[in-house]
Amino acid sequence: MNNRSFPDDWPDSHDNQRPLAEKPTDSEVIELAWCDDTTFDSIKRQTGLAEKDVIKLMRSSLKPGSFRLWRKRVSGRVAKHEVKSILQPQKHA
Repeated sequence: MNNRSFPDDWPDSHDNQRPLAEKPTDSEVIELAWCDDTTFDSIKRQTGLAEKDVIKLMRSSLKPGSFRLWRKRVSGRVAKHEVKSILQPQKHA
């Protein structure tokens, strides 16, 4: 299983003024949500936002068409849920 997380230099690469202890910006959460390798469980550990909160953020931040495209990509996707990823056998190309 490949869990992605914030890079070591995450705050510096996006905003030098933001201390590490502060809540991630909406842009950072959106970036994590778009990433196919980042699970909702990982996003919750890093940001404190549950899947339903990430969906609300994406709906309010993205254009309607972009939101629908994102939802289509993540709906039922095994890689976005750690438990499903563990239980599902990996397909090899």
